[in-house]
Amino acid sequence: MNIVKATRSFEEWLRFHTKVVERDIRLKHSLMAKSPFTFLRATFYRWVQVWPKICPELARAPHVLGVGDLHVENFGTWRDADGRLVWGINDFDEAAEYAYTIDLVRLATSALLAAADGHIALKGKAACQAILEGYENSLREHGEPFVLEERNTWLRQIATGELRDPVHFWKKMDALPTWRGDVSPSAREALEHLMPQHGLAYRVAARVAGLGSLGHVRLVAIAECHGGKVAREAKALVASSADWARGATGPPEIMYQAIISRAVRCIDPFVQLRGRWIVRRLSPHCSRIELAVLPTNGGELRLLSAMGWETANVHLGTKESISDISRHLKKMKANWLYASAKEMADMVTKDWRAWSEQISN
Repeated sequence: MNIVKATRSFEEWLRFHTKVVERDIRLKHSLMAKSPFTFLRATFYRWVQVWPKICPELARAPHVLGVGDLHVENFGTWRDADGRLVWGINDFDEAAEYAYTIDLVRLATSALLAAADGHIALKGKAACQAILEGYENSLREHGEPFVLEERNTWLRQIATGELRDPVHFWKKMDALPTWRGDVSPSAREALEHLMPQHGLAYRVAARVAGLGSLGHVRLVAIAECHGGKVAREAKALVASSADWARGATGPPEIMYQAIISRAVRCIDPFVQLRGRWIVRRLSPHCSRIELAVLPTNGGELRLLSAMGWETANVHLGTKESISDISRHLKKMKANWLYASAKEMADMVTKDWRAWSEQISN
């Protein structure tokens, strides 16, 4: 099945499970042709389809409840229950049971493709080594979240750049177009449940964000509360696209809440699964960190090592697999992560070229 047929099949599956915003699907198709890196971010369904064929031995590695759609832009910040700023993985839409290696290889592949696009400056082998060292160190030390207070000041500087200034952020929120469709009772309940107080008047806006979930209904409730603005987002979820790739016939299960509850993590109390909606607070420091604010001064490898560590923080939630993972890692050849990431990057680039050719015709 080529990329065009795979995309058509996946989107038919998606429409069966949720309402789709067709305008956003068309935008997604266009963005997929932009570069191999953006194509990677938009097409986890294709990745999980071809992964067992390209990396069959790695696909048989010990399994965990994993992220799946992991990449260098799937990291951000939030405030924990004590109001502390925390950095870590930002999106678990594709959470499911996977070989632990899929998250590492996908993260490494995204780093190679981001470097090829000129977003970050690094060499492939060094990038993969940094990710793997961070992962192995976290496993060995039983993990630890990244709290950006008295420690991790280097990471706090990345997370609090000028692009996350409150004035800039709320201008973007106010510019969102008002949602013109119906708002289902379940979506209203999900949004209002996380509001700071009952009875607030709010405007429901449509938000276009991300790439993997572009096409899902994404609603933002924006309100005034005690002299300032607040925003809550509800995004429609389906089960992981791994279900589509495997031809699963059982009842679909959304694993978002399970994975964040089990991980070594400072929980964001404003991220909750409400029925089939994932709801979160949006604010200047509770959002994804884009490539535009990542370091270009030699701190890239340190950041990739932190990403590897955070990946292990999530995998440590599957406690029964950790000993098997450690033994498996000891048996792996040197540079296995780089070799596998390079193979997958070649596959992504080949698919991207085929997709781009189809779009241009």
